[in-house]
Amino acid sequence: MKRLLRPLCLLAYCSLAGAAIGATTMAPAINWMSSLFTKENFHSMTLRGSRASFPAGGEINVVNLNLTAFSGDATNRVETVILSTAATVLPNQNLAHGDQGMRLIRDDLEATGTQWTYDHAHKKVSLHGRVRIVFNAELRNLIK
Repeated sequence: MKRLLRPLCLLAYCSLAGAAIGATTMAPAINWMSSLFTKENFHSMTLRGSRASFPAGGEINVVNLNLTAFSGDATNRVETVILSTAATVLPNQNLAHGDQGMRLIRDDLEATGTQWTYDHAHKKVSLHGRVRIVFNAELRNLIK
């Protein structure tokens, strides 16, 4: 019994040490993709990137982010697409942000800018630098 116990203890120690080391030095993912769903199991958001790294703190650093936000209901309609060359995603907080340029695409508008934040829970985008917005909707009675 003692002969079996020593290797099991050694294996358990190595597993715990490896998990602790692996949490901070996780290899980056190439062609990364993750999907998020609502409590009702409807598609909420898909995140894609050519490379994703996972530093400590539950954040994900993504190169060439393609964030697609869906309606979150049975229609499964695409509401918003956000493209950015570099971004940080905080999945536990439903946030994405970046200092690099981003492009937001919707049916009714397109926007570009830098220093941006996307709050998925409130479906809100904030742009703080070099902002350009093009409305694709009719603006009635704008000038009288």
